Amino acid sequence: MSRSHPNPVTRRRVFYIPGYDPIHPRRYRELYRKEGAAQAEISGYEIALTPAAKAEHFGWQVDARMDGRPVRADVEVLVWSDIVRDSMEATIPGTYLQLVRTAWIYIASGALRRLMRLRKGPVIAALYPVGMLLGQALLALALWYACWRIGGMFGPGGAFAGAVLGTVGFVALLRWFKAKDGKFFAYYLMHDYAYSAASNGANPPALEERMRAFQDSIAAALEDNVDEVLVVGHSSGAHLAVSILADLIRAGRVPADGPALAFLSLGQVVPMVSFLPDAHRLRADLQYLSARHELTWVDVTAPGDGCAFALCDPVSVSGVAPENKRWPLVFSAAFTQSLSPERWKELRWRFFRLHFQYLCAFDRPRDYDYFQITAGPLTLADRYADRPPSKSRIDVAVSKYTSVAA
Repeated sequence: MSRSHPNPVTRRRVFYIPGYDPIHPRRYRELYRKEGAAQAEISGYEIALTPAAKAEHFGWQVDARMDGRPVRADVEVLVWSDIVRDSMEATIPGTYLQLVRTAWIYIASGALRRLMRLRKGPVIAALYPVGMLLGQALLALALWYACWRIGGMFGPGGAFAGAVLGTVGFVALLRWFKAKDGKFFAYYLMHDYAYSAASNGANPPALEERMRAFQDSIAAALEDNVDEVLVVGHSSGAHLAVSILADLIRAGRVPADGPALAFLSLGQVVPMVSFLPDAHRLRADLQYLSARHELTWVDVTAPGDGCAFALCDPVSVSGVAPENKRWPLVFSAAFTQSLSPERWKELRWRFFRLHFQYLCAFDRPRDYDYFQITAGPLTLADRYADRPPSKSRIDVAVSKYTSVAA
């Protein structure tokens, strides 16, 4: 840790880095408001949100009383949804081209086969948009064929008219599927996986520039009069946080007498990127961050989350664990135990909702509580000082590509 910190924590700065999400960050504020109130009622503490003072990033202020202790937390969302939206502007033919290119990258590199050795759930989630988009294309093609055959029953002219009508129907059906993607998520997930695969695991320049800005914001918070600066990376936001924090520490921007620096990665999908051939930067950052004393890194996933690489140590499975590795502490949020049977039955097939459960209330909470971590009186280090890692974690090298230098 960076210094001796007062106990209890009274002020905290929280930086939340979303995954690949085109939605406005107010979604996360409302989720925090709703789920925080629910968890407070269940767990018997107080928590309230107020608008944040004008800041560089979208955020809110949390005032909580837990264990009889008041805590104020300023939460900011580090927004890259505009970059996500720009990456989702591909046409229908462009999306199918992404499908072919992305599938080829993961299959030809051997990454897909090795990812399947970790967890089947996230690999199935990655294959879902491929199967769904191909299914949509086949249905559209079947519609075209039916129109052509029916038209052909009326001679060559009818066949031509049927083919024209079928082409119109083919395009219209594909457009309808895309318009309804809020229900199917095929285009959304295809753009997500294609974004990481487009550069074989390297970060696009626009994202690197945004990450430098995020680093500046976190560095400024470390100069503030607070007890802890907590960075939360969810889903693909976790691997962005790894690189941001690694750069921050390399640059000497963590003051020795400053606030505690903590990193909470939730529902991470790091192997989807780190297993790609050109993910040299991410692998180097994973290796570097895993041995640093300037921060505490806790990684929380759950086998019930089919979209995350549950209990897979992101450093070790990427094949870059150094001999002096100390992070992350890997453990499970144990959805099947921390949610009642009734609640689990309600959520278990809602895969995308479960991927956000880390940010939500548990009706049978155990030792993971997002709201106590972000607005409670203990630093992340103190909260999990005696917490052993999950025995069922996967911490063996699996990736074919382990180089850390481009």
